[in-house]
Amino acid sequence: MRKAGKPIAVDAELSMVDHLDELRDRLIICAIVFVAALALAFTFNNEILNILNGPIPPGKEPTTFGVSEAFMTTMTISAYAALLISLPLILWELYAFMAPVVSPDQRRVAAPLLLMVPALFVGGVVFSYYVVLPAAVDFLLNFNDDQFDILVRAKDYYSFAAMTLVMMGVLFQMPVVAIGASRLGVTTPEQMRRSRRPAVVAIAIVAMLLPGTDPVSMVISMVPLVILYESSIVLASIFGRPKSIDEAALSGV
Repeated sequence: MRKAGKPIAVDAELSMVDHLDELRDRLIICAIVFVAALALAFTFNNEILNILNGPIPPGKEPTTFGVSEAFMTTMTISAYAALLISLPLILWELYAFMAPVVSPDQRRVAAPLLLMVPALFVGGVVFSYYVVLPAAVDFLLNFNDDQFDILVRAKDYYSFAAMTLVMMGVLFQMPVVAIGASRLGVTTPEQMRRSRRPAVVAIAIVAMLLPGTDPVSMVISMVPLVILYESSIVLASIFGRPKSIDEAALSGV
């Protein structure tokens, strides 16, 4: 694995076999880290499940309906946790593999943004766990509860909780996308300001498509996403100017 771990120089001349060898090495590294993270998550699966059970109201416990459901559900949740743990290294390996085909300017844009991705993802997960998920669970488990004997099936609940957490973590990447697009000249802060109303409509649609689809969690999810959009405009204005504009300003053009 001589090439894995750091990006290859832009001017390096590699054959197709070399590129395939490099891809293999990086995939092996990602697989090793993921398996190690999976073993760690499975070892502490009780703690992870206790955390996920936090939003469930007192008096209700996750229920299984099959012989293997408890094991398979535990393995699935451990895999989600392992992916979260290994995500920073996987992103780095992906960046390192793609780096030779991008220009130095694009590298300067991508490198700092990669540092923001895990932080924003964790921020989205934390917000979803403490705000969105409890509101959604409370609404859904108490809706028409006098007409139904509502049981919390473990497989369905953990899938719902994991997807809600992951989706909010992904949606919290909005500032990264905005800054990157602005730095690369794909869009500008002015265009983002003019597109504010369509963006709010799009955010509402995305919030509606989140797991749960109840009006309470939809509104709660929309609030931080709208704030993130506005923050993205500000951050793109500060950090997102294309390099040519920066150089023109420095040269007095």
